[in-house]
Amino acid sequence: MKIIFDRVSAKCSKMVTKTYSTSFSMGIRFLDKSHQEAIYAIYGFVRLADEIVDSFHDYDKPQLLWKFKRDCNEAIQDQISLNPILNAFQKVVNQYNVKQELIDLFLESMEMDLRQEEYTPQKYERYILGSAQVVGLMCLQVFVQGDAASYERLKESAMKLGSAFQKVNFLRDVKADFQLLNRSYFPGVDLSRFSIAEKLVIEKEIAEEFEAALQGIKQLPKSSRRGVYLAYIYYKKLFDKIKRKTTNEIMSERIRISNPQKFVLMLSSMFKSRYYGI
Repeated sequence: MKIIFDRVSAKCSKMVTKTYSTSFSMGIRFLDKSHQEAIYAIYGFVRLADEIVDSFHDYDKPQLLWKFKRDCNEAIQDQISLNPILNAFQKVVNQYNVKQELIDLFLESMEMDLRQEEYTPQKYERYILGSAQVVGLMCLQVFVQGDAASYERLKESAMKLGSAFQKVNFLRDVKADFQLLNRSYFPGVDLSRFSIAEKLVIEKEIAEEFEAALQGIKQLPKSSRRGVYLAYIYYKKLFDKIKRKTTNEIMSERIRISNPQKFVLMLSSMFKSRYYGI
């Protein structure tokens, strides 16, 4: 029976999430149980595509990504895949009517990583849209249970949150991206001479997006509000830590939040969410 394979597929997506991201795993645990399987599935899909472009250096990455894209589209159309991660993802896409456009934009951003683009402001915005904002929109579709009115009302804040998360990731990973992968996402910024003034401009953008995103988080259904708020708290803490670092420091080390700190943040977010009515 396919129901058994679907359970196996869901467990595979959960395992991928827990293996690659303790922070997102904690956030997902704060979601209502009815949402958890779907969000694990979305993360598993995103993680696999990201691994192709970031890690599989000894293989033909363009060919692997092309196959992944083809298999994903076939899985959605056929409503099954022997790849358990894609099988779990197609179930979410079909159940919650996730738009094909969102999936295409995400995979386009992965292709941009393979081409090692020189990012103009337009390409930068396009990459942020595909790599982060549409992922937020996929999750939002799950959180609002496919309700079109709620989706449209919360769409902009979900995109702001995804953008803020991604830009924090850029600053956190700037050393590895620039030195190991030869990537520089920030338009007009020469990372070999990364200045404090340039860092401050980027941080101002992120701070404004965090502020706008929080208003949307407060309007999410209760079933998802606390889980998303925990992810927000974690990334805000990471952002605050990055802000205290010099450009030389973030170009020489990967800034992170330790697991004990994440646990403290989890407890803190529980109290704050109750205090602020989240």
